[in-house]
Amino acid sequence: MSDIETEDVRKCVVGGVDTHKDLHVAVVDDLDRVLASACFATTRHGYKQMLTWMRSFGELTRVGIECTGTYGAGLLRYLEHAKISVLEVAAPDRSDRRKRGKDDTLDACNAAHAAFAGIRTVTPKKRDGMVESLRVLKVCRKTAIQARRVTLQLIQNTIVSAPDELREQLRRLTRMQLIRMLAAWRPDLSDYRQLASAYRIALKTLGRRYLELHDEIADLDVMIAGLVDELAPELVSRNAIGYETAAQLLLTAGDNSDRFRSESSFAALCGVIPVQASSGKVSRHRLNRGGDRAANSALHIIAIGRLRTDVRTQTYVAKRIAEGHSKLEAIRCLKRYIAREVYGIIQSRNLTINQSTIST
Repeated sequence: MSDIETEDVRKCVVGGVDTHKDLHVAVVDDLDRVLASACFATTRHGYKQMLTWMRSFGELTRVGIECTGTYGAGLLRYLEHAKISVLEVAAPDRSDRRKRGKDDTLDACNAAHAAFAGIRTVTPKKRDGMVESLRVLKVCRKTAIQARRVTLQLIQNTIVSAPDELREQLRRLTRMQLIRMLAAWRPDLSDYRQLASAYRIALKTLGRRYLELHDEIADLDVMIAGLVDELAPELVSRNAIGYETAAQLLLTAGDNSDRFRSESSFAALCGVIPVQASSGKVSRHRLNRGGDRAANSALHIIAIGRLRTDVRTQTYVAKRIAEGHSKLEAIRCLKRYIAREVYGIIQSRNLTINQSTIST
């Protein structure tokens, strides 16, 4: 048999990966039958071994991977660099998992089956662009805000139980006056055995911690704003769209927003596609509780901002309410229009970037 004939009869296979410390892989052929499974290290050399192993069974058409945003991020980048089609696989149905049980090999098999059948799969976000940089900075900012809030609570709780002379001195100050006063204190660190001194030392430490987190958040805000201005400057120029909401919507779209077939796909991901709730002679829709809840929250913030400041939005909501819709339903319709507007801006920006890249 010639080399060409040998190449023609090679069967197509699909890979599945369950991502943990070790990567358990199942490969299925075009009849959806498991061929083998193996474990590989989560290193670049391990990824290379895995790809070679998968290809030894036939022509690798695509790979299904769980958790491409966390444990599987490195493998995703490696396979995309190798020009392998990758699908992100959602967790299997709970009832099916209860019947079949769970281990890493079974999860890998489920990922392979899902990639083969095209069920419970989505096109994963790319993790090598400025949107990924934006995500990392936003995660850091979110945790810093949480830590700052906890620090403020500790300061307030400590003041409540502090000796009377300290409590009377601090209770009438505004928040930032209080923080700056505490950070400026210079208690005697060697006198920590005395109760009043111990309170002063603790409050000074918490005050300095709060200011450090406050400065850290301000620095991150500047960097996030710079990325948003570079990625989609037109987005923040629209009414009631700030840097935080714009950043979240860019994260939801991802670096490769071409993975959306239409603006309806983007709206569905944001959870603003209406869900049928009709019964008998009553025909109505209800709010969608699915999708990316952070993106849905961003759209809600924009809608409320426009409802307060934009005359056209106020007129639209009043018209919907006059037609018999509730205010919540009217805002749901408004969020759908905002999602369409945001999608158009992001896609227009991506088209401009692609054209400039091609011309270069």
